[in-house]
Order: sequence, then structure tokens, then C-alpha cells
Amino acid sequence: MQVQNRRCDSRMKRNIIQKIWDEHVVVHQDGHPAVLAIDLMLLHEVTSAQAFAELEKRSLPVFDPTRLIATLDHSISTRADRRGFHLPAAALQVETLRRNAAKHGIPLFDLDSGRQGIVHVIGPELGLTQPGMTIVCGDSHTATHGAFGALAFGIGTTEVAHVLAAGALLQYPPKTMRVEFTGRFRRGIFSKDAVLKLIAMIGVGGANGHVIEYAGDTVGAMSMEERMTVCNMSIECGARSGLIAPDETTFHYLKGRPYSPEGIEWERAVERWKAFSSDDGAGSDRTVTIDVGSLKPMITWGTNPAQAIPIDERIPPLEDLSASDRLSAEMALAYNGLKPGTPIEGTAIQWAFLGSCTNGRIEDLRVAARVLQGRRIADDVTMYVVPGSEAVQAQARREGLDRIFMDAGAQFRNPGCSMCLGMNDDKVPAGQRCVSSSNRNFVGRQGDGSFTHLASPATVAASAIAGRIVSAEGYF
Repeated sequence: MQVQNRRCDSRMKRNIIQKIWDEHVVVHQDGHPAVLAIDLMLLHEVTSAQAFAELEKRSLPVFDPTRLIATLDHSISTRADRRGFHLPAAALQVETLRRNAAKHGIPLFDLDSGRQGIVHVIGPELGLTQPGMTIVCGDSHTATHGAFGALAFGIGTTEVAHVLAAGALLQYPPKTMRVEFTGRFRRGIFSKDAVLKLIAMIGVGGANGHVIEYAGDTVGAMSMEERMTVCNMSIECGARSGLIAPDETTFHYLKGRPYSPEGIEWERAVERWKAFSSDDGAGSDRTVTIDVGSLKPMITWGTNPAQAIPIDERIPPLEDLSASDRLSAEMALAYNGLKPGTPIEGTAIQWAFLGSCTNGRIEDLRVAARVLQGRRIADDVTMYVVPGSEAVQAQARREGLDRIFMDAGAQFRNPGCSMCLGMNDDKVPAGQRCVSSSNRNFVGRQGDGSFTHLASPATVAASAIAGRIVSAEGYF
């Protein structure tokens, strides 16, 4: 039996994933999962209550409240009267988190605090998310934080309890995968299109068991908001997480944030963060390369994110699909009311949603506002614009984006997860179709009997104007 703790042999060539892993392994016995130290856990109202109840049951204290941050996002309303709740269960979830946070001394960013928002939006914008960290949350899209060079992944409620009690988790070392995006986006093409292309290429299980490192000159040229979009959707191709090595773009974004280091501590932090990059010659278990130079706007046609095509192509004929893909395609098309071999462009929509932890940041709102400025959405389309945080909402108002959205006929709402998952009162009615900047198009995801098409914020805005699925390329 071999015991290994903390760092491995520094002479070995390691990728960034292995470096972060080695820094956080407390102890590892062969044949057993490692004890992995967790630097930060984000909490929200939906997946934390049972974890706190487990601690109560066992009379256990919270291990370290300074490693925890809580906010409200999933079940809250985004209406103007945001303190009202559509269901008693939602009110109970919120009050339970408030009570647990107060009892255990955990900071809570409540409504109207100026810092409330979706967990995966507020972490980065507050400087809580930093390179080289291990970050977890009871939410599958925790990989978003990997854009900063952090090993970030979603966990279940039982594991939330483990981190609350011990500040650590039992984990097996992940396999590693390198995805290289090369080339430059054409005008009107965005990082959301790139990650949808990846998922369509390798499938919803293509990265099972892996942590993805995104690299290449395309990634190096991306803003932090674009990088967060890519890492956010890593889970949709089966990855445990996804991350990007920190660079000057990362450091520039983090400098001056409320929880970022200051003064001499900032300089020391940056020097430490620079070490979190893959060594030249470090290997991965798998490598995928995608040239984005000819990439077109992507749109989903089915009921999982891999069922996606360029917007000007036809839905795949069933005979072109493998036997396993054919069955899921038949079921998806029967549900969505679409036909194989037909164009997706021009499909009528009744709803448009701009928001979520994938595309609810200020840059996403700016892109959509550019398309919508001086124009009106179609009369039979309802459009929700939901900022990812109170800070994004305030910035949008300072820039006049809220007025652009409202003049176009869209609703500019309060921060929250909103229509991404239909866990609140923002839902697409049954039988109606929504083009959405969110991350999942599962059956009923945005409301029972609703149909979802995933796309970039630009495509969402252009389609809202047209009243049907269209490309936004002509607006840029």
C-alpha cells in the first residue's frame, strides 16, 4: 500500500489538471479514492438544505465557514415583486438557507444586497474564483469557474454535507482531455457556437470521466466571459469539469475584485497562479482539435445539447445516424414536432430567453443589445432578458442596455436562474417553442411540454426579432 500526499515528483511533466490535483490531495492510498481538499464551496437554496440537516442529525459543526459562500438563485422569482414566491416550497427553501447561513456564520448574498445572483456568475465577478483552486457546488454547471484555471465541479447533496463537515471530498483522479480550438471566429460567431460544435462532434458522453483542458489560439483570444461560456457547458459532453490555464486576460479580470488579493499579496498571487499551466510535453488521455475559422452559428434541434447543427443546415435524416443515435433522434423529433431532413432555420418561435449561468453576463447582454437596438421583437414573441447578478443588472442600467431591451419589447427582469430550468415561475407554456441562451434543452426543461433550442445570445436576439430561428450574422 502506497501513501501519497500533496505534491508528486516535480520532475514529472504534468498538465494543469494534474498540478491542481496534486496540490490538493491530502492523502491517497492505492486502490482507494483520494482525500481532496476543497478551497471553496458555493451554496444555493435548492441543494443545501438536506446537507445542513445531515450535519444537524450528526451534531457536526461546519468545518470552515470562510470557505463557503451562499446566494439565492434557482427558485426565486425574477418578477418586479421578487420577494413573492410562486410555490410555498420555494419560500421554504429560501428561508431555510437564510437560517442555516446565519446559524453557521456563512456569508449570504441575499436579494437586494447588490451581490446576489447565480452562483456561477457571482463567484467570478466577486473575485472568489481564483486560479489553482478546487471549487465545488451542488450544481452541475460548476465547471464554469474552470475558466480561471480552477478545478471546479458539481457535487451531490451528500457530498455537500461532506464538504460542510470536513472541507474535503473522496475523489478518484480524473482522466484528462485536451480540446484545442484554433483559428478566428467570423463576425457573428461566438464561443457558445464553438462549445455546441464540440458537443455535437463528440456527443453527450464523449468526455465521460474526463476533465477537459481548453487550449489553442482561439481560447487565448477569448474574453473571460467567453471562456466561462465554454467551461460552463463541459458537463454537456459528459466531462467532470473543464478549465483553461490562467493568463494575463485572467489576471486583468480579477484585479481589483472585492475578494481578490491586494498590494503585495496580489503580486505574490499572480506569480503563484502563473505556475498553473500545462508543462510542454505533458500528455492527456485524449485530444480533440476544432478549427473555428469556418464555424457557423449553431442551434439545437433535439432534446440534448449534442443534437445541434449549423443554423443553415437541415435536421439530419434518420438514415444518416447510427442505430443508437437514431432512436434518440426519433424520440426528440416526435417531442419537438420537427421532421428529419428539413431546415431548422425559419422554424417559428414564441419565446426567447437571454440569461442563465451560461450567457447571463454583461458581455452577453451587450451582444444582444447590439442586435436589438432600434428594432422590435416580433409581436407574437415574448422575450425575457434576465441578468445573471445584481451587479450585471446595475451595469446594464448604467450602460442603457435595459432601455434598449424594453424599447425592443423585451422584459428586463431581476437576477436569477429564471427560465433556464423552470424551477421558478419563469416557464415556457406547453406546446410553445423557445430559443434560449441557456445550457440544456431536455424534455420539459423550461416548462412541461415546452420546446427548447439552444443558441448564442446573438442568435436569440435575432430570432426574437424575426419570430423564427435565424442567424444573427448580418447584424455584425
